[in-house]
Order: sequence, then C-alpha cells, then structure tokens
Amino acid sequence: MAYSHYDRLSALDATFLDIESESVHMHVGSVGVFEPGPLATEGGGIDFDHILTLSESGLRRAPRFRQKLARIPVSGHPVWVDDDHFNLLYHVRHTSLPHPGDLRQLKRLVGRVMSQKLDRAKPLWELWFVEGLEDGRFAVVSKVHHSMIDGISGVDLLAAFMGTDPAYRAEPVDYRWMPRGKPAPLTMLRDEVARRASVPFRVTRAVARTLTRSSAIDDITHSATGFAHALGDSLSPASETPFNVEIGPHRRFDWTRFDLDVVREVKDKLGGTINDVVLGCVAGASRRYLEHHGVDVDDIDFRAFVPVSTRRPDERGKLGNRVSLVVVPLPVDEGDARRRMASVSEETRRVKGSGAAEGTELLEEIGDWTSTGLLSQMSRMSAERRSYNVVVTNVPGPPLPVYLSGSRMLEIYPLVPLFSNQALGIALFSYDGGLYWGFNADWDAIPDLHDFVHMIETEFEALRKL
Repeated sequence: MAYSHYDRLSALDATFLDIESESVHMHVGSVGVFEPGPLATEGGGIDFDHILTLSESGLRRAPRFRQKLARIPVSGHPVWVDDDHFNLLYHVRHTSLPHPGDLRQLKRLVGRVMSQKLDRAKPLWELWFVEGLEDGRFAVVSKVHHSMIDGISGVDLLAAFMGTDPAYRAEPVDYRWMPRGKPAPLTMLRDEVARRASVPFRVTRAVARTLTRSSAIDDITHSATGFAHALGDSLSPASETPFNVEIGPHRRFDWTRFDLDVVREVKDKLGGTINDVVLGCVAGASRRYLEHHGVDVDDIDFRAFVPVSTRRPDERGKLGNRVSLVVVPLPVDEGDARRRMASVSEETRRVKGSGAAEGTELLEEIGDWTSTGLLSQMSRMSAERRSYNVVVTNVPGPPLPVYLSGSRMLEIYPLVPLFSNQALGIALFSYDGGLYWGFNADWDAIPDLHDFVHMIETEFEALRKL
C-alpha cells in the first residue's frame, strides 16, 4: 500500500480560510529590497535560474510549501496534503519594472499583486522577483496565506531561503521530490471520528495536568476572566471612522523606516516598550488623519487590534499560527503627545494584566477540541460589529543583515491582511538596525494613504523631540 500523509489545520489556521471572501484576502506578505550582488547579470537583470535552484534548496527545509488544501468528509475540516502536480515556476515568478524603476512603481506593483486572491487549488504562496530598480537593485515580494504562517513563522521561512553568511551559495538539488499520496476519504473520516471521541479524555487530562501546578486556580481564573474580556470586546463597537467602511478587493501599499536606536531612545526617555512607541505613533497619526477628514475626535473610542505571539521556543521553525489577539484602546482623543504616550503605556500594561491574550488562546484551544465554527463566527462578528478600528502587528526580525545567495537585503516591509469593514492594516518588522513599517489599505477607502504615512513620521518626530 502506498504511503499517504496529511496534516490537520488548527482552529485558528482554519479560521483564516473561513473568513476569506472576494474582498477580504487572507494572505500576509512582505517586500524585500536587495542589492544586486552576485545575482546580477551583465544585462542588468538577475540570475533567475540560480534563484530557482535556491528555491528548490529552500523547499527541502519547508515541505509545507509543496502542500495544498483538502477537506475531511462530512466535517469539512481542512487538511494539508502533498500537491502531486506541484510546479515551482507557478509559485516563483519573475517580472520587471518599466525603466527606470523607482519605489513608487514598486509600491503600485505590490498593490496589484496583493489585490489578487491565492488559488486554493494549489499551495497557497507566491514569490515575485522584481528586477529593474535603480542601481541594479531588485525586490522580492512574498505572498503567503495566513492559514500557513504567522509573523514569527514567516521569519523562520526567511531562514530557509536566506542566511547571515554572504558567501553561501545554493547548490543544485540532487534528488527528485516525490509527493506522498492523499489519504482515502474514509481514512480521514475515521481519524476525525476517533479524534472527536477522544475529546473528553484529552480535556480531562489537560485539566488534571493544569491542577497539578500550584498556580492552577489563579491561571484558570485569569484565563476565564480574559475570555470574558475578549468576548466583551467582540460585542461592543468602537467609534465609526473612515478606517471602518465596507472594503473592496483592491489594495494600496506604502511604507516607511525608523532607525531602531532612535526608537529605543524614545522608549527609554518616555517609558514603556518599543511597541508602546509604535502604538503612540499610530494614535497620534490617527488623530491627525481623522481631524483632517472632519471627524470629531473628542471622546472618540478608537481601538487597535494587536496580535500577540504565543509561540514557545520549542515551536520555532514550525509553520501555522501561534498568536493571541487582543484589543488595545488608543488615546486618539488626547491632544498632547506626551500624555498620549503615557496613556498608551498604561493601556498596554492593563491589557497585559487582564488575561485577554490568555482568554483568546483558550478560545483557540476550545476550537481545536470541538469545531472551528465558534472562532470563525467570533472573528466575523468582531469585524462586522467594528470592535476595533485598525490592526497593528509588530514582529521582531534578525538584528544582523541577511543575504540571498550573496545579495544583501537592504530593507523589508511587511504586510498584514485587511478584515471586513477595516480599510487599514499596519505591520512592522525590525531588521538590521531599522524598524520597517508596511501600510496595507483599501484602494478606494484610503486614497491618501501617503498622507497617513507622513503623519506617522510627523508623530514620531514629535515624540523624539520630547
């Protein structure tokens, strides 16, 4: 009998599939800009054949990227199975900007790429290699469905294709990949029935294991309180703003960069964390933007949806999502930058102590034990009821430069997807002394995205002067 294999998606991973629609694309992404280095060709392009060799080598360390979706009969729960028609050239793509290529053209191209949904009949990822930038530079645009990775596992994926050694060169792969067979529908259905039948035993064992810890009662109370807190956030609407309208399928993308040492200096002088400085900038820029659009910001209830990584050290290198989702009120109604920053630090400390992260993690575990429907419905309800105004996610990256076959990555800008009724998503990535901001927006709802980016820069300068 031929060997078959499949991997079941977690409740959170499956939720990112469930909430996707024609206008809501659930792929994350990034734009990396590279110096030409050894990948440059005499004609001013890049050596795409070597990039394909590099991709084959990287895929050996990331087998999930040769897998596509299938469904368990009856329950319909998604699983990963090997794609027996995998074609690398479909996923690794080569294009060029019209001469002379500049960053504005690159941003427009990224917006068009991110406006298109990934094909669910194939592995859910694309890599676009874009040549034609000034000075021979090239860009790599990544696009991966959120059901496959979160921010931290996305960093681990980078490590499969790049490294800190500028002398490393990928060698041709001397083996032929053979897909494992897809299991029979009855086999998957039998496994699912057995899994559902074991739920009471697994829950009992988990409770017993928890109660053996001296802090068990406090942990349970903390998580239960956090669960109630998360549920309350999903039911109560935030204020209506231009950021919270029905979105379409088309996207704009923009970015900026801060010096990480200067961000740390602001953090040290004003108190809080780097993420507090980020949220302080978002609060100040949002106030400026809303006032510019005629919104009364007095007593406004403005909230940021902030993913928090729950990935343990032993889970590094594993794909899928390990995050909890918390809502942080931002003091957009406060006119003084110093008081705004102090208020942000106070709110983040309060949210951390509220158990909200542990509460959403508990909800994800309940979904894994039972059905993804509860988590999917809460996610839809949270977006439709406007329980938050904007998403802000911050992922730590490598502090040293990394190389793609000897070509140094100069900068990298991340992208977070938009949910329904949410026209702006802000993602950050720290890398090699810089804090890189990526702004993903609905094309029609926020035509002046560049103004918002400038307001972020203005607010940071105001904090720096403090």
